[in-house]
Amino acid sequence: MLDQTSELLSHEGQVTPLWLDCDPGHDDAFAILLAAHHPSLKLLGISTVHGNGSLQNTTVNAGSILEAIGRSDIPVYPGAAKPFCRAAVHAQDIHGVSGLDGTDLLPAPTRPPMRNRNAIVAMRDSLLEQPKNTAWLVATGTLTNVGLLFATFPEVAEHVRGLSIMGGAIGGGFSYAPICKRAGDESRVGNITPWAEFNIYCDPESAQSIFSSPALAPKTVLIPLDLTHQVLCTPKVQSLILQTEPQPVMGRSNVNPTPSVLRQILHSLLLYFAGTYETVFGLDVGPPLHDPVAVAVLLSNLNNSDNGSSHARYLHFDDRDGERFLVNVVTDGQHGSDQKITGEVGRTNASPVGRGKAGVTIPRGVDVDAFWNVVLGCLRRADDWNALRVGNRN
Repeated sequence: MLDQTSELLSHEGQVTPLWLDCDPGHDDAFAILLAAHHPSLKLLGISTVHGNGSLQNTTVNAGSILEAIGRSDIPVYPGAAKPFCRAAVHAQDIHGVSGLDGTDLLPAPTRPPMRNRNAIVAMRDSLLEQPKNTAWLVATGTLTNVGLLFATFPEVAEHVRGLSIMGGAIGGGFSYAPICKRAGDESRVGNITPWAEFNIYCDPESAQSIFSSPALAPKTVLIPLDLTHQVLCTPKVQSLILQTEPQPVMGRSNVNPTPSVLRQILHSLLLYFAGTYETVFGLDVGPPLHDPVAVAVLLSNLNNSDNGSSHARYLHFDDRDGERFLVNVVTDGQHGSDQKITGEVGRTNASPVGRGKAGVTIPRGVDVDAFWNVVLGCLRRADDWNALRVGNRN
């Protein structure tokens, strides 16, 4: 059950360093919130990439989100503006022209993006500075930056603990979650074409280079639409996002204080996101919040370093006790609206490997209520952080 007052799940003192590569993006805003404000995570930096919007827009959006959550101290590095061998594709029908439409309350970034180093070099340096087998790279956008990182600096694959990717769509009964409820389109697998998920579709060559790496596959967790469409931002969740915890007023509890500006921003973004998902996909119970699920993996049993000890304090993802996959991405076909030229480009094909063999982890389920409690906890922390900043300035 969702509980606005529940404590955050934590690793009891363990802190996981991570780098976030993203294309903000309504759901990216919540990924940044989790990465920046969960006590068990240390956000090293952010790189931006083309995807939900242009690189210019996603970079501005990342800075605005960090400003809104009080973490403008985190550096933002602009990355790739287009795939290596294709034109850029954007998601205006879902995220609007800016990539983050739906609110006028977002503050402008107060810290300019970093241009003293290339984003790929910054990612490498930051990840290699961490002790071996501790840091994660989380990718919630198009995979151009990530593909370039591992192709240019293969030593990073050996050094990191894990790679968490929001992307792909498996289909074939992989989960019960519907991708689309439009009449006649209920059986579709992808969200950009009938077969392909947007992040993989935008740069299938980069995606394939990652999944085909023997060094990366056993360290990779793929969070597909089949999983994220179980994590719906229902009206109940939207209400909790806007709700401020009771504050004592003249000896009585004020149950409806004015929501913080941050809560108003996130609530407005969710309303816009819900509207586009209902229009485009017929999903009328709330939009799936894809990207923060890829961050939440780092708080789960899938990032358990306790050598088999209890998972009770972790957020639980269902990987069917170690089910692993060989993943391949279809790269034949061109971007466009004509099925004759697109074919199945960007489709994610996953084949199970034998038990005990190395492969990509693709969870089939997650404890959804526990996930939302983690999100709400991070939002409370962001509110407290912002209040402290204001107090220190006064």
